[in-house]
Amino acid sequence: MSYAKRILYVDLTTGKTEIKPLDEKLAKEYIGGIGLGMKLFLDHSKAGVDALSPENPLIFITGPLSGTMAPSAGNSYAVVSKSPLTDGINESKAHGFFGSELKRAGYDAIIFTGKSEKLVYVWIDDESVQLLDAEHLKGKSPAETDDTIREELGDFYIRVSAIGEAGEKLVRVACIINDEFRAIGRGGMGAVMGSKNLKAVAVRGTKDVNVADAEEFTEFVRTIHERMKGPATRKYRTLGTPENVLVLNALAALPTRNFSQATFEGAEKVSGEYLNERYVKKIIGCATCGMRCDHIAVVPEGEYKGSTSRIEFECLWAVGPLCAVDRLDAIIEAIRLCDYYGIDGISTGVIVAFAMDLYENGIITKKDTDGMDLSFGNHAALVETIKRIGTRTGWLGNVLAEGSMRAGKEIGRGAEKYANHIKGMELPGYDLRTLKTAALGFSVSYRGACHLRSGAYSPDVKGKVDRFKIEKGRGKLIMDGEDLYNVVDSLILCKFSRGVMYDGLKDMAKYYTLATGIEMTPEELIKAGERINNLARVINIREGKGTRKDDTLPWKIMNVPVPDEGIAKGAVVNQKEFDLGLDDYYSVRGWTKDGIPTPEKLKELGLKDLVSIVKKKISSMK
Repeated sequence: MSYAKRILYVDLTTGKTEIKPLDEKLAKEYIGGIGLGMKLFLDHSKAGVDALSPENPLIFITGPLSGTMAPSAGNSYAVVSKSPLTDGINESKAHGFFGSELKRAGYDAIIFTGKSEKLVYVWIDDESVQLLDAEHLKGKSPAETDDTIREELGDFYIRVSAIGEAGEKLVRVACIINDEFRAIGRGGMGAVMGSKNLKAVAVRGTKDVNVADAEEFTEFVRTIHERMKGPATRKYRTLGTPENVLVLNALAALPTRNFSQATFEGAEKVSGEYLNERYVKKIIGCATCGMRCDHIAVVPEGEYKGSTSRIEFECLWAVGPLCAVDRLDAIIEAIRLCDYYGIDGISTGVIVAFAMDLYENGIITKKDTDGMDLSFGNHAALVETIKRIGTRTGWLGNVLAEGSMRAGKEIGRGAEKYANHIKGMELPGYDLRTLKTAALGFSVSYRGACHLRSGAYSPDVKGKVDRFKIEKGRGKLIMDGEDLYNVVDSLILCKFSRGVMYDGLKDMAKYYTLATGIEMTPEELIKAGERINNLARVINIREGKGTRKDDTLPWKIMNVPVPDEGIAKGAVVNQKEFDLGLDDYYSVRGWTKDGIPTPEKLKELGLKDLVSIVKKKISSMK
């Protein structure tokens, strides 16, 4: 079977390691990836643990298809922990080559606990697990760390997952990067790693990863590979996700100037079309993938000449239109810096836009910026502010490194109203005033403002619903999307490839069964997706989050109507329709009016051991 059936425990305080077996029943109930990762987090953490304390477990976990030749899933891994940004459960996924190497070393998961006295990296060479000194890697970027470790261990085939300076300095939007451009991006997992004095995880695996039915599995892989060359992945193979720029701009759904506007006058200059014509030098793919979607851009001339970065829509939008920056050379440099320091490009761009908004409105001044003109559209200020956040330089860099929610509270004077986050996580690139299914979906996401938790923007963008209102039925749309995405992220299929699953859950169940030898039906798979969503909600409730009061929207989304002329003028989310949407969602989920899973729902999903947590919460709210 494709599970390694082993979990590696690493105590960074003592340096001791231990291997324990994976419970096969748990493997089926939670699949792998984010589902199994969150279950392991619950079982190995205490309520109220500080996200940056040694007691907060950091879990690296593979999926049941990791290490196989499965296109888009064979190369994947996830990281699960409590988020220092949201103080709730967090998970993030990455592809590339690291995940398959971890499985080939013989592990389904690694659970890191404790804190090393000094900076170390963990070197895993199949059965050999060592903690090696990393003081010489201090301040290095993830890519520099990767190169240095491979060189000193004398093996180019080692795969490395590492943090940059931002992770070391506990920047709350710090990420973990593997294979140069691949990020465990959102929620501050790099800061958790840094809090443990863990600079990197280096892995070399030489074991076979076997599947239960090699012949049938190989045939199915061939089918998926062929589908990946077809229309379902055209967007990712051609322009890539930057295609979204002009699509969303036409819909008045492209947030601009920190959600002050919904269209950007400079959209053409930062479009996927313009980017590919003038800056993209090559398109590369991950291990086992038949698609190739990584658009690598290089600045050919000017002050940012030579700057190189992988460009996706979300980061391009965050440091581009949201900051009113219409220069792609500066955008490429800004994203390069995010990778260099190891910070989430989405959150970082939203934080800079928040600071620019404060500056424009006189809440912060040149005295606070050390003389820098932080006006919208100033590309030099964008680049400089990212440097300050990544290194926690000065008052501005230090306060912004805390994320927009905490920065808003610390700055005061009404700054909170300019912070565009949900549960502490900064919004991605969709204007929730004109995409109202997305507004509801983002608000109930267990990890905060996230386009990857339900795909709730999709029915709005594709015109399947009236995107300018929330009405009964949206709750079911969001629930179905969440449960499906939980399955996708527990198998750790790349979401870019979800369209090649022509038979949806039937194809996914077949993939799982052929790989693991554990019989799985589509019905069991989607039930696992529902179980995972309820598990995440209960973890957040245990941490003092995860109720109706937390399922909110940013102030601007509910109080600043879209000013742009056109179809969206005046659009805003009002409290009445938002409450209707929450009631509808909680109802279809089988939760209380306060958004708490009922004991009956938990028992139905085989989560009776969590009943005491929700009973305590329900009684405290009476």
